[in-house]
Amino acid sequence: MATRFAFWRKIDEQALAEKHAQPGLLSDFILGSQDGLVNVLGVILGVAVASRHLSNPLAIVLAGGFAATFAESISMGAVAYTSTVARRDHYLAERQRELEEMQTMPDLERQEVREILERWDFHGAELEELLEKIVSKPKAWLEIMMAHELNLAPVDSAQARKSAVLVGIAAIVGSLIPLVPFIVIGSNIIVGAIVSLAVSTLALFAIGWWKARTTIGRPTRSGVQMAIIGIASALAGFGIAYLVSGGSAVTP
Repeated sequence: MATRFAFWRKIDEQALAEKHAQPGLLSDFILGSQDGLVNVLGVILGVAVASRHLSNPLAIVLAGGFAATFAESISMGAVAYTSTVARRDHYLAERQRELEEMQTMPDLERQEVREILERWDFHGAELEELLEKIVSKPKAWLEIMMAHELNLAPVDSAQARKSAVLVGIAAIVGSLIPLVPFIVIGSNIIVGAIVSLAVSTLALFAIGWWKARTTIGRPTRSGVQMAIIGIASALAGFGIAYLVSGGSAVTP
């Protein structure tokens, strides 16, 4: 038995990281694009209202917007990388602990498998037969314990880099959406802010709609929820800047 478990200690963890268990590209893209859009929209709305009476407010808005765009993309990419590495390290640590318990406390681990099978409506002789088959195969035993006792999914070693790149790129794309109206409209900061808010609302709705279409849920409801949450968060930046700048009326 010890030799059999020693063999499985050497197994490459990538063999357990099946593709469907990895975080989806959709969730990474939504995370980056939504966060980038909301944060940069909040920044530039705040900068716009605070700088509207200065001689060149557009330059200040664009400088603040682009600075926030690249700071946000780097930050989001780094968070995606470190969080994925942390999940992978946690999975591997729990996997090693489970292997050791399968060696040192086999009866307890067998009982845990039995309880899992009972939850699946296996009973009596059928349960015992299936239990013996599972515990005779260390890989099957280990994967069942990881997935159904600990509720952990394997993470591929390359997933952290992929998530970091995708989230970072998505954050840049999302961040540029509220900036484009200012670039197109030019010096009329208030009009630019209104158009930026409208375009960002539509973009957030589209992200929520697409998420529901590609996963599950009602697209319109998902789009409205995404838009409301995102715009409410972004308007917080506008409100703070409005108060700090004196709370004067918003006029061109």
